[in-house]
Amino acid sequence: MNPDWIGWAASAILLATLVRQIRKQVADGGAGVSRWLFIGQSLASVGFIAYSVLLDNWVFIVTNTCILLTAIVGQCLRPRKH
Repeated sequence: MNPDWIGWAASAILLATLVRQIRKQVADGGAGVSRWLFIGQSLASVGFIAYSVLLDNWVFIVTNTCILLTAIVGQCLRPRKH
């Protein structure tokens, strides 16, 4: 049996959690969301995508690409300070 289903299930859970967090962030007006979280998450995601490509691991390529997209969406929805 191919164990990739475990990775895909974990990916779905993680992405559902991140989407829920973005929805909460929007509802709360982005209070308490650090720009450094976005920077760190984005850099880590890019590194993990590169690593996953080198390993030819599609579970992690897709998951980390989606995580990078959630970081970008979260940053775009973050209120700007004047």
